[in-house]
Amino acid sequence: MSLKWTDSLDIAIALIDAHPEVDPNAIRFTDLREWVLALDEFDDDPAHCGERILEAIQMAWIEEQD
Repeated sequence: MSLKWTDSLDIAIALIDAHPEVDPNAIRFTDLREWVLALDEFDDDPAHCGERILEAIQMAWIEEQD
């Protein structure tokens, strides 16, 4: 399965597995973007990422951890 920027929930779940020690409430978007790009399953154009997409991923991560 390949992940795209629009797969915010699936990306959040992958990030929880990859970074279980991270509090998603305190993450910087620059770090979040780099971690998404580093996911093995991620396959999308890095240029298609914006603040709104990163916010959606962060919110999905917060909701999944709760």
